Amino acid sequence: MYRVGLTGGIASGKSTVSSVLSERGAVVIEADVVARTLVEPGSPLLAELAVEFGADVLRDDGALDRAALGRIAFASEERLARLNEMTHPPLVARLIALVEDAEREAAGTGGVLVVDAALLAEWDILDLFDTIVVVDAPIEERIERLVANGLSEENARERMAAQLPPAELRTRADVVIDNDGTLDDLRRRANQLARRLLSESERGTDTGN
Repeated sequence: MYRVGLTGGIASGKSTVSSVLSERGAVVIEADVVARTLVEPGSPLLAELAVEFGADVLRDDGALDRAALGRIAFASEERLARLNEMTHPPLVARLIALVEDAEREAAGTGGVLVVDAALLAEWDILDLFDTIVVVDAPIEERIERLVANGLSEENARERMAAQLPPAELRTRADVVIDNDGTLDDLRRRANQLARRLLSESERGTDTGN
C-alpha cells in the first residue's frame, strides 16, 4: 500500500483532510482513536497513569478524564514529558502493528494507507511513509477553534507550544495543505490530494512496488 503520514498542529484542520481521504477510499488509522483504546478502563496503562498523575485523572466510572489529565500534564514541562514517556512508545508500537495488519489484509492489491497523527514528526517515524502531508492554518484561527471547543486562550497556546512550530513542521512535508480559507476550500484541497495519492498508489502497483 502507498503509505501516507498525515500530520499538523492541533486545530489545523487535519481531521477534515483525514475524513475526505477516508471518503475517497483510503484506509485511515487515527492515532487519537488508537490512543483511547490503550487507556480503556482496566488497561495497564490507565492504571499506571492514575498512579503517576493521581486519582483525579479518573472519572467516577473508572474511565480516563482526558481534560483532567491534560490540565495536570500541561502544568509543567516535566509532567508533560513524563506523560509522553509513558504513552508514546506503546502508541507508536500499536500504530506500526496496525499498518502491518492493514497491508496484510490488502494482500498486495495496493491502495492508500493513511496514518493520521498530530505528533508524527516528534515520534521520528517519518521514514515509514512514502509521503508526508502537513496541514497548516494561521495560528490565531487555530486558537479561536480551540477556545470555541472549551479551552482557555492560555491553555490553547500551551498546547500549541508543546508541538513542533509550524515552520519546522512544514520542512518535513512532501505536501503542505494550507487551511487558510473556508471549509469548502479545505475539502477541495483535500480532494485534490486524494486524487494525487490514488494516482501515486496506482503507479506503484503498476510498477510492482
